[in-house]
Amino acid sequence: MKIRIVLNTLIGHRSGTVSSVVFLDTNAVIWLYQGEIDKFPESLQRRLEQEDLFVSPFVKLELQYLYETNRIKVSGKEVLDYLYEKVGLILHNVPLNLLIEEAVKQKWTRDPFDRLIVSHAMLEGASLVTRDEGILANYQESLWE
Repeated sequence: MKIRIVLNTLIGHRSGTVSSVVFLDTNAVIWLYQGEIDKFPESLQRRLEQEDLFVSPFVKLELQYLYETNRIKVSGKEVLDYLYEKVGLILHNVPLNLLIEEAVKQKWTRDPFDRLIVSHAMLEGASLVTRDEGILANYQESLWE
């Protein structure tokens, strides 16, 4: 397996601090994979170049779901392996029971992937790069500008 996995301990910003942790939502991962950097605002592009980038395992699951329903052309594993090699994308794990405890509190969406991905970032006190309006409106640490 090529993906670097971190268990419940964040490595944090490349300078060594842990205050600047950035998670990516599924669409952000897809755009990075496709090389569509121009979809990100310029200020966010600069930040993505400077930060360690993390994803929840539920991004991998959602990517696989999109692949199996023919909405993307490559598997979740292929996408994450590629981004690990190109940008050092890190798959971050937390205990599932803690993640579910937080996800059931997210009543603002019926999308199980959004609930789990946002909850993962919340548990780590991390920023979440997303263009999703529902997430932007409901998760204070979401980033798009």
